[in-house]
Amino acid sequence: MNLSLITTTFEDNVKKEETKILSMIPDGGDENQLITLYPEMKYQTFEGFGGALTEAAGYVYAQMDKKQKDAMLHTYFGRDEMGYTIARIHIDSCDFSLGHYEAMSNPDDTQMNSFQLDRPEKYIFPLLDDAQKQLGAKIEILLSPWSPPAFMKTNGQRNHGGKIKEEYQEFWARYICRYILEFRKRGYSVTRLSLQNEPNAAQLWDSCEYSAEEEKVFLKNYMYPALRKNHLDDIQIFIWDHNKERLFERACTIIDEETDPMVAGLAFHWYSGDHFEALRLVQEKFPDKKLILSEACIAYSKFSQDGYLGNAEKYAHEIIGNLNNGMNAFYDWNILLDEQGGPNHVAGYGDASFMFDTKKKELIEKITVSYIRHFSHYIRPQAICIAHSRYTSKLEVTSFQNIDNTLAVVVLNQTEETVPAYIRLHDTYAKVIFPPHSITTGILQ
Repeated sequence: MNLSLITTTFEDNVKKEETKILSMIPDGGDENQLITLYPEMKYQTFEGFGGALTEAAGYVYAQMDKKQKDAMLHTYFGRDEMGYTIARIHIDSCDFSLGHYEAMSNPDDTQMNSFQLDRPEKYIFPLLDDAQKQLGAKIEILLSPWSPPAFMKTNGQRNHGGKIKEEYQEFWARYICRYILEFRKRGYSVTRLSLQNEPNAAQLWDSCEYSAEEEKVFLKNYMYPALRKNHLDDIQIFIWDHNKERLFERACTIIDEETDPMVAGLAFHWYSGDHFEALRLVQEKFPDKKLILSEACIAYSKFSQDGYLGNAEKYAHEIIGNLNNGMNAFYDWNILLDEQGGPNHVAGYGDASFMFDTKKKELIEKITVSYIRHFSHYIRPQAICIAHSRYTSKLEVTSFQNIDNTLAVVVLNQTEETVPAYIRLHDTYAKVIFPPHSITTGILQ
């Protein structure tokens, strides 16, 4: 058996990648410096990596030339590159939109005759179409609302939170179903729905607040029945869609004997810190529920926009911690932004793995591309998480068995030290040296 190693380092933001093949030799009985893999111990199935196709991303994409578009999409969706297969798309406008928009805004139009998707058709659908051509298959879509139309809300506006008026909950559920049906009518594969983006926050931008009890009522009395009525029983519903620190409490409040069959899983973000234990708690109490990271980005208000390597390492640390505690899918936030980190209609700028300088007409690939690729290229859809043990916290490790029975192990070294280890499988091992600030993927076959 051979161990193929791909190691990436960046010095002064210049990429260096080294590939080598090591022979697995008989286990010499060493007790120290071991990373041991246990494929007989299996955990969750991983369903794929992807990112968000926002109006902002589509708008910037429209300004690129064909060569730039092809290069970016091949990197993301090419099976020989990052291999993205899933995407998140917002229902109506979000903060990363050119401005507010709604599919309909007339409270008297109870039949939704004025419902139209002209804004997604202008920027989001062309990006989605090209991404699917690159993938050579339909992209599985997660839809998420940021806010109901302003007339349905207690504060009469899309921004600053507010709640859905009680008398509009049934209408809002029908509106969401109409969105799904319109996407499917155009041939798009919508398979997942989160009930509300960040329901625990009154944001400066499009937002709507739900307590756990309110989200449960909307799910049970309105959204789930509406999906069934519209023959959308196959849609997987995800609750919460917010940071991890209150994930477990939300699950415990919403999921009971009656709602259990309605909830496919929980969506979460990363902005409040690791809280990997919260994922483990949910997995232990609700083992049949999927856990998906639905949004992660370097928000310039929270993280340094020029700490390129550190920001990439944040992603790797997050992915490893989530994978080791039950994550089933990973959705990055905007797949593309402009040189400012927008457009964003409330100037809440952020990072993206690709950015396009609209003045210089240059496409910029960020370090995060290489770091995410170390996972997304080698941990393929339907891979199964397997157990491992490691001798030091200086190395962060996750390991998977792909459907072709190859084993993928990803090792992150965020330290300033060179750290040695023996990667061990059954009665064989190979000695590996992990350079400072490196990420390495090993493939055993």
